[in-house]
Amino acid sequence: MLRPERMSKVSVTGAKAVMDDVVEAVHDRNLLHVTEYDGTWEGFEPGNPIDGAEAASEKLVTVRSIESILDVDDTDAGPTRIVTDDALEEELEEIRERVNNLEDQRDEVRSELSTVEDRLASVEPFAALGIDLDLLAGYDTLDVAVGEGNVDEVERAMVDADGISDVEVFEENGVIAVFARPTEADDDDVITDAMVGVDFTALEVPDAEGSPEEYVSELEHRRQQLESKLRTAENELEEVKLDAAGFLLAAEEKLSIDVQKREAPLSFATTDNAFVAEGWIPTDEYTDFAAAITEAVGDHAEVEELQRATFDAHGEEAVREEVSDGAEGAATADGGDEVRADGGGVVMADDDPPVVQNNPGAVRPFEVLTQAVSRPRYSEFDPTVVLFLTFPAFFGFMIGDVGYGVVYTLIGYYLLTNFDSDAFQSMGGVTIFAGAFTVLFGILYGELFGTHLVSTYVWGGHAPLHKGLQPTYLLWAQAWLVISVLVGVLHLNIGWLFDFVENSQLHDLKHAVLESGSWLLMLNGLWVWVFSEHARASKPELLYSVWQIVGLEGGLGIGPTVGIVAGVLFAVGLVLLIVGEPVEAIEFLNVFVNALSYTRIAAVLLAKAGMAFTVNLLFFGAYASSDGAYHFMYSGEAHGHGTVMFEGLMNMGPGMLVLGIVVLLVGHLLVLALGVTSAGLQAVRLEYVEFFGKFYEGGGREYEPLGYDRQYTTDD
Repeated sequence: MLRPERMSKVSVTGAKAVMDDVVEAVHDRNLLHVTEYDGTWEGFEPGNPIDGAEAASEKLVTVRSIESILDVDDTDAGPTRIVTDDALEEELEEIRERVNNLEDQRDEVRSELSTVEDRLASVEPFAALGIDLDLLAGYDTLDVAVGEGNVDEVERAMVDADGISDVEVFEENGVIAVFARPTEADDDDVITDAMVGVDFTALEVPDAEGSPEEYVSELEHRRQQLESKLRTAENELEEVKLDAAGFLLAAEEKLSIDVQKREAPLSFATTDNAFVAEGWIPTDEYTDFAAAITEAVGDHAEVEELQRATFDAHGEEAVREEVSDGAEGAATADGGDEVRADGGGVVMADDDPPVVQNNPGAVRPFEVLTQAVSRPRYSEFDPTVVLFLTFPAFFGFMIGDVGYGVVYTLIGYYLLTNFDSDAFQSMGGVTIFAGAFTVLFGILYGELFGTHLVSTYVWGGHAPLHKGLQPTYLLWAQAWLVISVLVGVLHLNIGWLFDFVENSQLHDLKHAVLESGSWLLMLNGLWVWVFSEHARASKPELLYSVWQIVGLEGGLGIGPTVGIVAGVLFAVGLVLLIVGEPVEAIEFLNVFVNALSYTRIAAVLLAKAGMAFTVNLLFFGAYASSDGAYHFMYSGEAHGHGTVMFEGLMNMGPGMLVLGIVVLLVGHLLVLALGVTSAGLQAVRLEYVEFFGKFYEGGGREYEPLGYDRQYTTDD
C-alpha cells in the first residue's frame, strides 16, 4: 500500500521482419509503458510508422469531427461490434457526406437567421417612430438623421446651428427624426456638424420601403421560415446521430487502436534489419509478457529484463537493480546488425519507472486526493492509505452528527452510482467514508441535526463524548483543543518517519538522521516537555486540568525529570539540523507551529456545533436548567425549574411557525454546506500542508501502457 507496484524495465529485440507482429502482441497484452528512444545509440535511428498510419490518422480526425458535429458521447453507444475496413471506407464516407451537407445547410440557415434577427433589432426604433422608411432617405436638398437621444437638446442644437435654413424634428418614444435644409445645397453633413456634443446616437436607416411595421412583419415571417428550416436540419442531424452514433464510437476506437499500433515504431530504435523496443512493465507480469512475444514470433525476437526498480538503493535517484546477465560483447539480430553494446547493460534512456499505485479497493477512492496534489514518485511513499485512515476521521470528528452524516453518505452514494467519471466515483467513495465517520462520531456525541435526541434515546441522556458547547461541559471544549494538538503531533510524526525511511533508502542513515531525525527529536522533545511537570507554573493550566474528563486529575503524569530530558532531546535535534541543513534551522519552531495548526479541528467542531445549536434554538426555543445545561423546548414549555433563553418560533403562533420551518430547513442546509467548505477544506489543508509537506514531493509518471481497453468494439 505504501509503495507502488514493482516495475521492471524490459527490452524486446528482434528482426525488422517481425516488428509488426511484435507490435501486435505487445499491444494486445497492454502492459509495456514504452520508453522513447532518444537517438543516442550509434547506428540506430527512431523507427518509421507502419504503412497506413497517416491514412488511419486522417480517418480518425474525420470520425472525431463528425462526432463533434453530432454531439456524440458515450451514452449513445450501442452493443459492441466488429468494424471492418470496408465499413470504414464506405459507411464512414456516406455518413461524412450526409453530415457535411446537413451541417452546411444548418450553418447557412443560421447565418441568414442571424442576419434577419439583426435587421429586426435595427428596425424596431423606426417602427416606434412610425414614419415610412422610404421617407427617411434619398433626398437631394434635405439632410436627414434618425437616432436616439434627448429631444430638447437636439431641437436646441438645430435652432442654434449655422448653415440650416429650415428644420423639422419628430420624436416618439425616445426615437428622433431630424429633417434639415442646409443653406448650402451641397452641404449634406449639416446635421452631423450641429450634433457635436449633443446626447444623440444616430441609427442607420434600413434599405427598405413602406412602413416599418410592414417591414417588421416581413422579417418576422422570414424568421419563422428560417427557424422551421433550422429545426428540420437539426432533426435530420439527430436522426443521423441515432443511426450512426454506435458505429462512429466503434470506428473511433478501431482507428485509435490502428494509429497506436502503426505509430508505435516511432519510439523504437531501428536499423535496416533490426529493432529494439524498451519500456516498463509490472515485474509480476514479466513471464507472461515474454511468453506472449515468444508465442507471436518464436525465436525471431528476444525479451530481456534489463532493470528491476527497487526501493532500497543508495543514491539520489530511483535505484535500479541490474538483472540482465548477458555476456559482454555485441549481440546481433537477424541480418547481422549490432543491437546491444554490452549484452543488455545499455538502455535507451535512464527514465524513472511509471507509477501504479498499489492500494486495496477500500483505499483506492482516496487516490483522487493524493493525485490532486500530484502522483507519487516511484521512490517515495504513497500517502493514500494515511489519507484513508485520517481524513474521514478528521472530517467526522469536526461535524459529529448522525443526521448530517447520513446526508453526506447519501450524497456520496449518489456520486458513486450515477456518474461514469472515475473522479466523481472516487469522490463519492471519499464522501461515503466521511459520512460514515460523521455518523459514528454523531452517535458518540449523541447528536441528530444538532439536537440531543440520540443522547436521550441511545445513551439515556449521557453521551460518552461532548462537544463542549454548553457551560457545564466547558472542560470538554478545552480538552478538544489539547487533544487536537496531540493528534497533530502523531500525524506529524508519521510524516517525518516516512521522510526518515525515504532518506535512509535513497541516501544513507547519516542523511536520514540529520535531515529527518533532527525534526523528530525536536517535535517529540518539545511536546513532551510542554506536557511535563517541568516549569508547570509558566504553562497554561488547561494542559493539566482537561484530563479530568478521563479521570486524570494531575495531567498526563510526565515528571520534571522526563521534561528536562525531552528539552535536551529538542536541543540535540536542533544541533543536528544545523549540521545537516543549516538553512532550515531558521524554521525550527515549525515543530511548535505546525502542531498548533491542528487546533483548527477543535475550532471547526465548536463553530459547526454552535451554528446547529442556534438554528434549533430559533425554532424550538430553549431553556437553561439550574445546573447550566441547555434544553430544547420540543413540547413548547420549560420543564422543571429553568430560565427560558428563547421561546422558539414554533411556539409563537401559526405565522411564526411557517417562518420557523423555513429558518430550520435553510439553517441546517447552510450548516450542511459549510461542513464541506470548512470541515472538508480544513481536513484537506492539514493533510496537504502539514502532513504532505514533511516528506512528499510527487511528480510521478502515470503508467500508460501501449494498448487499449476496448469499450465499443470486439476483435472476435
